[in-house]
Amino acid sequence: MSPKVLIKLSLIVNYMVFAVLLNSVGAVILQVQRTFDVSKADASVLEGFKDLPIAIFSFIVASFLPKVGLKKGMLGALFLVAAICFAMPIMANEFWYFKLLFAAVGVSFAVIKVSVFAMIGLVTDNTKEHSSLMSTIEGFFMVGVLVGNVFFSLFVNDADPTSQSWLTIYWYLGGMTLAAALLLFWARINESESKRENTRAWDEFLDMLKLVIRPLVLVFAASAFLFVLIEQSFMTWTPTFYLDVLKVPASMGIQAGAVLAGALAIGRLMAGIILKRMHWLTFTLSCTVLVGVCVALTLPLTTELPEVTETITWFNAPFVVYLFPILGLFLAPIYPTINSVVLSALPRYMQSSMSGLIVVFSALGGTTGSIITGHIFEAYGGTNAFYFSLIPITALCLVLILLNRKVKKNVPS
Repeated sequence: MSPKVLIKLSLIVNYMVFAVLLNSVGAVILQVQRTFDVSKADASVLEGFKDLPIAIFSFIVASFLPKVGLKKGMLGALFLVAAICFAMPIMANEFWYFKLLFAAVGVSFAVIKVSVFAMIGLVTDNTKEHSSLMSTIEGFFMVGVLVGNVFFSLFVNDADPTSQSWLTIYWYLGGMTLAAALLLFWARINESESKRENTRAWDEFLDMLKLVIRPLVLVFAASAFLFVLIEQSFMTWTPTFYLDVLKVPASMGIQAGAVLAGALAIGRLMAGIILKRMHWLTFTLSCTVLVGVCVALTLPLTTELPEVTETITWFNAPFVVYLFPILGLFLAPIYPTINSVVLSALPRYMQSSMSGLIVVFSALGGTTGSIITGHIFEAYGGTNAFYFSLIPITALCLVLILLNRKVKKNVPS
């Protein structure tokens, strides 16, 4: 196996590991409601404990990581998460332990995501190759989400909501994290192009702050924030939506999150092929509009569900149960595409700093989306909570058009 192939494989595996950990928040939100009698509004803060450390820590470390070493940073993050996972089955008997878990995962993912995004530029030679690898890695991220949701559903006790047996899954997640660290350890990565010679880490941090005032970056920030707000609203609350609105068992609700993730994975992997033949703006605009169409067509079906006289399974579920995850196919390609467009417009030595900003904007969007959705869900019901997504979907269309104009000009100030 060539060094570049091993590096790419390591990036994919590390990203998949954190896909499982990060996006288990939807399943955990559902389970802490059942096991520890936590309200929806209170459970929604888990997204904040995950995303705010991502935002804060990535903003701090993005300019320093190249100096310390991208690989070293990733290994440290993996070992921290493995330790927390191994402690969970023993210690997690109250809600605050889950806040601690997601805070640790958030801090670690900040390091992983900044490093992975910076390394993509080190192993690709042109914009199309960059976009293709970005979409592929993000596609496998969604594969990790799919696998994680299915895996979580196997540990859920539908008959006993208070059972804590599902916590044993963290033994397996800890082992998986250590395996990812071992693969990364063997990958040989030349990080020289990610560093600027004769510059202090503080100066690079100031340069990252200066990036924020660029019109290109400001418009991108709005697009990333809006997209992740939309995506995390669906990803985090789908298991609860299926349980409360569609009246399916808890394990099936978590599996529905896996189906949505599978649609996202397919969409992102297909995007790696389509983007070689289609302009990114045409593609992302079409996808955004189709997401809105899916929401508008599927949610009305939730108000006309037939009377349930037996336990719902995948073999006798209402049509909307299968229809809703289709929106993932169209939602999927938008995020990696806009990330790649902005990163490709910047020199390689600036891509680590920009990656940090991407993580910040994404984390803030994810937290905002999840908390808003959680509160609307509790106050007005799940259907109205998902109808709310039509507002940021419309705003995202407008921002994507503006982003294209800024990318063409690439105004430096």
